[in-house]
Amino acid sequence: MGNSHQFDEFKQSVMPALQSKREEFVLYGYGEVKEQDIWHYLQKKKWKKHQGSPLLHNIVNDILRLNVSEYIHFATIEAFKASSNGLNGPDSYKDLLG
Repeated sequence: MGNSHQFDEFKQSVMPALQSKREEFVLYGYGEVKEQDIWHYLQKKKWKKHQGSPLLHNIVNDILRLNVSEYIHFATIEAFKASSNGLNGPDSYKDLLG
């Protein structure tokens, strides 16, 4: 599979649904979330253990049913993981916290 995901071939086809979902995020005050961020979330969480061939209507359904709070929770954890990767042990936390 490599860097390619089995759903990637559908990305351009479902771009209107991704754009619609992004507009919803903007309405809730999360204008920094892009279509690519939503797609990444779905690949990493929703479709992580998907079996069989993906169907277009299921992909669109997954996009449109995504809750803003689900994504924000995921993004918060990802940001925490990324920031903690740069810390080297308990002393790094002391420096961070003052």
